Amino acid sequence: MKDVRSVIVLGVGVPRGAFEALPEGKAEYTNTLMAATATLRIIAFQIARIIEKNGYMATILPYEGSEFGYWYADRETLKANMSIKYASHHAGLGNFGLNHLLITKDFGPRVRMTALLTNAKLGTEEENTLPYINKECNSCMKCVEVCPVGAIS
Repeated sequence: MKDVRSVIVLGVGVPRGAFEALPEGKAEYTNTLMAATATLRIIAFQIARIIEKNGYMATILPYEGSEFGYWYADRETLKANMSIKYASHHAGLGNFGLNHLLITKDFGPRVRMTALLTNAKLGTEEENTLPYINKECNSCMKCVEVCPVGAIS
């Protein structure tokens, strides 16, 4: 989208029960994430319509990775055009764990995110004061212990 001036980040907490069933309950987990994604898309769509009723342009940012058979990220680098996690951090919604998941105050890493791009100038340009890495992560280390492939050190 040309002339983007603002990014609006939205998130919904994912119920803890979706994670309780893992690893056997992959269907329950996936279904819950799909419901969260659908909820976010409906909300984002409604916000985009409100922005456009006020004379601006808006669009919903594609998710990182692939979906519905269409690959949004670069297949070689696995990078998308924009990271919703980084936008969320810059918006002050959370910081990162050692596992590179966004950690939010209310939901921890159990959050599903989306973003809208708009040419409307919204909000302020105050700098986020959250540290990049969540301070509790230095002593918790649970993600390091449970990583099934030992990828986090």
